[in-house]
Amino acid sequence: MLAVTTFIATYVRKEKHMRYPLLLLISVILSGVGSPSAVAQAKPNLVLIIADDMNWDDCGAYGHPAIRTPNIDRLATEGLLFRHAYLTTNSCSPSRSSILTGKYPHNTGAEQLHWPLPKGSRTFAAELGRLGYYTAAAGKWHLGDDVRNHFSRIYEASTAGFVLPSGEDGVPPKMIAAQPSGCEDWEQALEDRPRDKPFFMWLAALDPHREYKDGALDPPHSAEDVIVPPHLPDTADVREDLRLYYDEIGRLDMYVGKVLAKLDEQKVADNTLILFISDNGRPFPRDKTSLYDGGIRTPWIVRWPWKIKPAQTTDALVSAVDIAPTFLELAGGASALTTEGMSFTKVLHDPGSTLREYAFGEDHWHDYEDHARCVTTQRYKLIRNDYRDLAATPSADAGRGLSWQDMLKLKRADQLTKAQQACFLAPRPAWELYDLQRDPGELQNRIDDPAYNSVRERLTGALAKWTDKTGDFLPSRRTPDEFDRITGEPDHSVRVRPRPSKLQMFGTNGKY
Repeated sequence: MLAVTTFIATYVRKEKHMRYPLLLLISVILSGVGSPSAVAQAKPNLVLIIADDMNWDDCGAYGHPAIRTPNIDRLATEGLLFRHAYLTTNSCSPSRSSILTGKYPHNTGAEQLHWPLPKGSRTFAAELGRLGYYTAAAGKWHLGDDVRNHFSRIYEASTAGFVLPSGEDGVPPKMIAAQPSGCEDWEQALEDRPRDKPFFMWLAALDPHREYKDGALDPPHSAEDVIVPPHLPDTADVREDLRLYYDEIGRLDMYVGKVLAKLDEQKVADNTLILFISDNGRPFPRDKTSLYDGGIRTPWIVRWPWKIKPAQTTDALVSAVDIAPTFLELAGGASALTTEGMSFTKVLHDPGSTLREYAFGEDHWHDYEDHARCVTTQRYKLIRNDYRDLAATPSADAGRGLSWQDMLKLKRADQLTKAQQACFLAPRPAWELYDLQRDPGELQNRIDDPAYNSVRERLTGALAKWTDKTGDFLPSRRTPDEFDRITGEPDHSVRVRPRPSKLQMFGTNGKY
């Protein structure tokens, strides 16, 4: 009992700003007297929910008027919504590897799609385990075998419905049947956790990743609900493609609701921090695998009732590389993990505070070869295209979709706008500069506009400094495409895509 009293006194001294009455805090702690769970609650539980290929503003919380996301919206009305959040890359597994390690993709050893995290990788999940947390991952895995033991338990979702890549065993890629949401084990993961430890849950959906089939949501969205962005043609097929994408977001939202209900049922919601993000943008042309906002900007909503006031927003700029140091700081112990991000804990306490001046993004091989970098602020974005001779072909799954096939027909008929032709353009400009405030669709390249000279110089300098600081490099050889750039179908002549040797990666031409 003395230990409990000491804890209360210490907690009150440190948390003078807390919203909840002291009586509530005391009652929660005393309810656990005689149980190890009382001590566990001194540390926050951490839940990271990762959507798979969801655009940053495709939910009600970010202003979409038609996509039905009541539970994601609830996170925002009960927590803190970040308006300027960016991922470090535009591709599924490299993004997840970057999040888990707290490093930029080129420093994870897993920067290309489907490359697993190498043996010896350090992750914040493993560090949380050392700090006394129970850790579980449920849903899409996509991180390789060498970090499985960094979690106490893994509930891996079926990858059915994805194109399986060729691996180092030489197996050619193939298609398999459509998948469920990938969220089916989220509740079970929470149910199976020990009650005497704080917990970290990595909850990774398969929604709204392609391939799409009818029936994901009942009732479904309608074609009239769809808002077609200007870089896509407004046709019946494009609307149908987006409608099915909306339905998978709606299905994901239902599972977010199940997680919230389970936390309430277990009476741990108040001291559980939930962070909702996506791993990259929507799987449509000029979105996923691009460095535009449709590829690397992410929803970023944090709910933590004991600490965060409801219905707040922040303009603080954050990067996915910041998640690892933040979670480790909140865990309250010394960690040996070296990250390349910065903790955004202060923004949780003061949404008006600032964190970083720049966020950086990377483009690597994803079904097709490409290499580019970008730097962004809340208002401006600069993109450097390293492989100018290659068109910005969308991911292969998007290439097989209705939207891309419609775009191919319209291109042949010369009926695409300039914005809609961007994925076919080769050579591409070496540099692109966008004013995100005046041009949120990133349709007007200002790189040669004298009015933006000072912005261009500032951003090119920031990108050069980051390149040097993080040891970024240009590979000495290119990786072959694994799919046809027109049809999106597998190229069976490409049978093996091994990781290049260090000499090949860092050859004499490999440094910027």
